[in-house]
Amino acid sequence: MQKTFIGTQLRQLRREKGQTQVEMGRVLGVSAAYINLLEKNQRSLSVSILMALADNYNVDWRDVVMDKSANLLSDLRNAMQDPLFAARQPDLHEMRAAVDHAPSLVQNFLRLHQSHRTAMDNVMKFGNERMPTELLTASPEAIIHDFFRDHFNYFDVLEQAAEALRREQPSQPYEMQSMLQQRLFTKHGIVVETQPVEKMKDSLRIFDAEAGIIKLSEALDYQNRTFQLAHILCFVESETILNDITSDSNFESQRALARCHVELANYFAAALLMPYDAFHAMAEQSKYDIDRMASAFAVSFEQVCQRLTTLQRETKRGVPFFFLRVDKAGNVTKRFNATSFNIAEHGGSCPVWNLHTAFRTPGVILPQYVELTDGEKFFTLARTTERPVFSMQTQDRRLAISLGCDIKHASKLIYTSAFPKPANDAFSKIGINCHLCLRHNCSQRAHDPLFIELNTDTTRRGETRYES
Repeated sequence: MQKTFIGTQLRQLRREKGQTQVEMGRVLGVSAAYINLLEKNQRSLSVSILMALADNYNVDWRDVVMDKSANLLSDLRNAMQDPLFAARQPDLHEMRAAVDHAPSLVQNFLRLHQSHRTAMDNVMKFGNERMPTELLTASPEAIIHDFFRDHFNYFDVLEQAAEALRREQPSQPYEMQSMLQQRLFTKHGIVVETQPVEKMKDSLRIFDAEAGIIKLSEALDYQNRTFQLAHILCFVESETILNDITSDSNFESQRALARCHVELANYFAAALLMPYDAFHAMAEQSKYDIDRMASAFAVSFEQVCQRLTTLQRETKRGVPFFFLRVDKAGNVTKRFNATSFNIAEHGGSCPVWNLHTAFRTPGVILPQYVELTDGEKFFTLARTTERPVFSMQTQDRRLAISLGCDIKHASKLIYTSAFPKPANDAFSKIGINCHLCLRHNCSQRAHDPLFIELNTDTTRRGETRYES
């Protein structure tokens, strides 16, 4: 059985209560010396101490034993890859020590670094004509991405709510839409209507709570109509859960909070249509065959990809994936991450990555082995996904999505059976974007890097105009 160490959490709790080690030891019924050993992680947490903490400090035991240090260490490692720290980087042992002994300092450092990144990204995005207030404001997308990442991209309370609903009203995948319509009507008096595109104008779904009507556009296919009904059902039956999840968040605007609730309702919808245990079992059985899973659960390819990033239950984890969706101009329209992969927030992701090539071969899955500038290696899949088509003007509304995992998990995926791992020097060398990429002699470079100077020789022409 794995030992649980809580030194950092215990020290922080004691300081918050303004107690000495002697005073805390008296409350918990142990010696001050034992408290000192616990805080130094020289003793592991016992059940009796855990119960004493819960009884005397009103502490939820799950908050005590949940170890977020791995995620914090991963974030710290990512931050230290910033070219800003290229001159002198701490080794892994130093970073682990910082996380173990000064987690608050590490969190503040990461918050400061995130602010720096946000400012730099906004400078590149807006130029120097805009007001300083706009340069200092993080986008709701970035805040929501970090919120989901802080929760390991997994919300057990929503999983449990979805499982409870399925137990109450069991249904086969292709009967889910009918079941949801029936539940909305019989329990809540809400009618579902399919409306012509002309009446819906620019909307795909409208929920009129006062009139008790959900209007769905004819442009939506079966999978997306079912998903939209599950999404609305979350707001109708589980809005309290959404409020509880975000009650301790730091969303500074109602818009950001509303956007987060939308994403959480999407999470619930995916959990309802693709129940955790059955979905995890199918993933393992099929070796993560996305098309096979989409067929089994009557959902779309994109819905399966996004759901795969949430298989983070402590007792039954799946392969940790990242998910990214971009438009034809390279703008990031959606991203979720359960890995250490650095995902571009706004756009300009690396053109060497075949995520962008996917637009040339619609509907075809493109595998690729990639290596980041810090040497980390990943296996990725890229494919287009279709937007609703309902007129001549909306025929080519494709987006491209990428699903990827650390190279150590690649053998678990069916896609590697016909696409073996190449030699180390044959990995595709990619970066986050050209502004931050330190690679030399890249034929795809579109901008000068911000933190290094490339060589310019008037007697020589390199592969790009940025480097001789």
